[in-house]
Amino acid sequence: MSVDPKNPSLHQSAQKIGIPFTKCWNPIDRHIDVNGLNLHYLEWGDAAKPTVVLLHGFAQSAHSFDFVSLSLADRFHVLALDFRGHGESDWSSNEDYTRESMQKDLEGFVIKTNSAPVIIIGLSLGGTIGYKYTAANQKIVRGLIIIDVAPRLQESGVQRVRKFVENKDYFDSIEEMVLAVQIFRPDRTKEQLVASVMRNAKQHADGRWSWKYDPVLKRQNSRYQQTAEDRIQLWKALETITCPTLFVRGSKSDVVSAETAHELVSRMQNAAQVTVNHAGHLVTTDNPIGFIESIEPFLQTLVDSEN
Repeated sequence: MSVDPKNPSLHQSAQKIGIPFTKCWNPIDRHIDVNGLNLHYLEWGDAAKPTVVLLHGFAQSAHSFDFVSLSLADRFHVLALDFRGHGESDWSSNEDYTRESMQKDLEGFVIKTNSAPVIIIGLSLGGTIGYKYTAANQKIVRGLIIIDVAPRLQESGVQRVRKFVENKDYFDSIEEMVLAVQIFRPDRTKEQLVASVMRNAKQHADGRWSWKYDPVLKRQNSRYQQTAEDRIQLWKALETITCPTLFVRGSKSDVVSAETAHELVSRMQNAAQVTVNHAGHLVTTDNPIGFIESIEPFLQTLVDSEN
């Protein structure tokens, strides 16, 4: 398969960096009305297979998981959701982007898509929504993968993420967006950067580009600020979860420390941890191959347990 360097397809990009997949799956764009909002999601694979729901991080979209989705679709029915205000989903008319509202959206999404039982995989914000959802819906979650998020976060990493998110709203070109990301993620290859930007950017009528999320989210800094009571409640939610859980941390993460990761796993009832080398906070895009390889044994165990 030849690769057009100017506009590589998902499959070409995946092949070039070594993503494992056997079939050139293409996602189906779908929309569903939940809690008064039209939510967008990507459906991959065979609906007869076990269902995996992918939950992206703040200021990302369902397409942030494309390499992972492509690989998982060989063996799973994959649903990658755009949270409200993100990707192609509706923006909230009353600027409601609380974790509680996103959790309710997820609950409605799983019900309306008739997806249960599900395996939940969530990164950062998606990880928090994922484990809060799991704690409240234990009977329908077969397994949970939490990626680089915990009730206690490192302030240095939080500030770095905030600085990137609060960067300029509009860009003159895709190349400018790539350069902006490269400043914060100099360890990523150009192929990774271009693929990530192309899947999470949109072009406006005036020719300028922006990220696919509601700019209101940039002003809601409360998403970064956890009170002591917030942390207590988040720890309590994690401690109630009984389904098999895998915590994935990037070896270079500046958001979740190794000590916090160890504490999280020790406080949960049925959890294990893996570390993905050559990855920071955004594990699935920093090292998608390492991430896929790290979760494979866990997913296989879940599948085997149902057979």
